[in-house]
Order: sequence, then structure tokens, then C-alpha cells
Amino acid sequence: MQPDVSADLAELDTTLTTVERVLDVDELRRRIDELEHQAADPDLWNNQDHAQQVTSQLSHAQAELRRVEGLRQRLDEMPILYELAEDEGGDAVADADSERASLREDIAAMEVKTMLSGEYDERDALVNIRSGAGGVDAADWAEMLMRMYIRWAEKHGYGVEVYDTSYAEEAGIKSATFAVKAPYTYGTLSVEMGTHRLVRISPFDNQGRRQTSFAEVEVLPVVETTDHIDVNENDVRVDVYRSSGPGGQSVNTTDSAVRLTHIPTGIVVTCQNEKSQLQNKVSAMRVLQAKLLEVKRREERAEMDALKGDGGSSWGNQMRSYVLHPYQMVKDLRTEYEVNNPSAVLDGDIDGFLESGIRWRMRGEQN
Repeated sequence: MQPDVSADLAELDTTLTTVERVLDVDELRRRIDELEHQAADPDLWNNQDHAQQVTSQLSHAQAELRRVEGLRQRLDEMPILYELAEDEGGDAVADADSERASLREDIAAMEVKTMLSGEYDERDALVNIRSGAGGVDAADWAEMLMRMYIRWAEKHGYGVEVYDTSYAEEAGIKSATFAVKAPYTYGTLSVEMGTHRLVRISPFDNQGRRQTSFAEVEVLPVVETTDHIDVNENDVRVDVYRSSGPGGQSVNTTDSAVRLTHIPTGIVVTCQNEKSQLQNKVSAMRVLQAKLLEVKRREERAEMDALKGDGGSSWGNQMRSYVLHPYQMVKDLRTEYEVNNPSAVLDGDIDGFLESGIRWRMRGEQN
């Protein structure tokens, strides 16, 4: 085996050992045993929310263990692979090099997971997308972004629950709110917060002119009972109205949609995707609590920034550009990470952007 290959494998071993230590593989196995014991309890499904939480945590922990054990096995097999490749000659060495490069990428991706150590990083994510400047193109762009995140979640086997979709008149959406239900999706998707810009030939312009559109992405952690976000009922105005947009008859013909207005902050939340008014009110209250938690966090962050003497972060700024014309490129403006395949990105292939964003954030926190 070549010295440079041996040195690279030693470096990969150091990185993977660090990942195993941070994940605490023995504790992960103990946690899986505990969750399997809870999942086997015949009374578990008496409380559906708790049962879903247990099964989701179990599935995630099992996948995490399989992933790290699989990486260790692949790394342990690499010297044997190179030994066999050198005996065979021909393309075998190139195949071993390709497997080593793939292993390096997979270990780097696993390493990124260990960087999610923020207070709320392990929570489910609540994503809110709003169309910005650009008229009908912006509404269409907001819907494209919603599809991108849902496709990403589906590729990873994560559950998605859509709370509200406000459709635009001609095409696309004005806004949408949905939850991505899997551990650490908040920590992972929080780097997507900001303004996303699309440049393309407008399909809505009969002269085929180029159009620039904007959409805003907000990512919040789903609120848990331990957060102590109490909402005084007297501070909330509840309005009910008829749902709009695609849906079954029972959705569109009853006053089931709910709008909550939090009077002290002016925050407005709507939910219309459930059939019953009560279900919509419960979902809307979840979203309102998440937004109030974010207000609280921003106030605390502003106090910390004032104490540190810096200007705070500029998360609300333009953070990614998607260009479909005159060339093909998606580029993150913070990390400089870019790819030349926008169609794959818009189909949910965004892990490279998420990983580079998490590393970028980690560097910022260390400086």
C-alpha cells in the first residue's frame, strides 16, 4: 500500500474515532435498548404523540448506529481492499481509490452531525416559506423551494406535516408552513434561514425575459412542553374562515381554517390544511408557540451580542443564488459552496449545502 494511501487512511481513522467518541456509541446502544423496551410496551399507543416520539427517536438512533458501524467496517476493510487490488492490478486500484474517496465523503458528512450541539438542534424543524419580490415568479419560486425541502425530507425518510399553504392567484404560493419530523432536523435546516434568489427565463412572461425572484425561508425549532412558552388566551384573537386552494369538499365548504393573532407581538399564524377547526387551531397554536420561542431567543441573542459588542448575525440577508439562465449554477453566498446542477438541487439534493453551512456556522461560533 502506497505511503500516501496509508497516511490518508490514518487520518480518516482519527476523524472517525472522534465521531465515535462524540456520538458515544456505547451510550447510543444503551439508548436504543431503552427505546426498544418502551416501544414494546402494549400501553405505548394510549398516548399517540408520545408513541410517535418514541418510535421516531428509536428509528433515528438505530439508523445513526448502523451508519457509524458501517463506516467503521468500511474503513477496517480498506487495507484488505488495497492488498487485493495490488495483486489484481488493472482497474482494481482505481476502484479502491474510488471507494476511499466515497468513504472520506461519508465520514465528513457524519462528522458534520457531531457539530449540531446547540440548545434546540436536536428538535424537529418548523419551516416557513414566504414569496418575496418578483410577483407571480416569486410565488412560483416559493412553491419550488417548498418542494425542494419536502423532497429532501422524503429522501431521508423524514416525516413532513403541512400546517398551512396560502396559494397565490395565478401560480405558486404566497406562503407555507410545514414541520419536518425527525431528530436534529432543526439543527440541520436552520442554516437555510434567509433569502433565496432565483434567476431564470420567466415561464410567465410571453416575451421570454429573464426574471429575478426572491423567497424568504424561516426555520424554527418545534416547541416542547419543557420550553415554558405560555400563551395567555386573552392575548390571542381567533378568526375562522373558509379554506382556499386545492382540497376535498369538506376542506373548502366549511369554516375550518383558523387565523391566530397574538396581540402583544402582532404575530399572525394561519392553519387550514386539516379538516376540522379544532385540529387547525391546535396546529396553529404550535406554530405560534414556535414563533414566540424564536422571539424570546432573538431577544436573548441581542442581549448577548450587545454584551459581546458585535453587530449580531446577518441571517436575514440573501444567502443563496439559484441561476438557471444564462448559465446553470447554485451558489451559497456565505460558504462559497456551489454546484452546476440546479435541477438536482431543486429535487432535494441539498446535503452538500447543509454540511458546508453547518461547518461555516461552527467556524463563526469559534471565532
